[in-house]
Amino acid sequence: MNVTLWIVQAVLAAMFGMAGVMKSTQPREKLAAQLPWVEDFSTPVVRFIGAVELAAALGLILPAATGIAPILTPLAATGLVIVMVGAIIIHVRRKESGAIVFNAVLLLAAAFVAWGRFGPHAL
Repeated sequence: MNVTLWIVQAVLAAMFGMAGVMKSTQPREKLAAQLPWVEDFSTPVVRFIGAVELAAALGLILPAATGIAPILTPLAATGLVIVMVGAIIIHVRRKESGAIVFNAVLLLAAAFVAWGRFGPHAL
């Protein structure tokens, strides 16, 4: 189970790391072309979401890998669950069913990591 958790953590970290860098660095117009929901939020909010995703990506891997404050790994996963709940709410309002399914899968993966690292497979 530990190997499975590490694989899920790595996949989530890669996905949220890339998304976080993109939202934190790309011009608003370029983001809006790829992510239509960006039009509903101010640039600082989009940048903040990107920073949160990037921090969570780092939090999924670094504390567990280094053994320094490993409690931060399940906390990062829990934070991503909260971010995905917000994303699902936004996509429900915008009637974007494909994005809802994708966010739900990410939510379940993050919840799995939080469960595993808080509980039976804590580091």
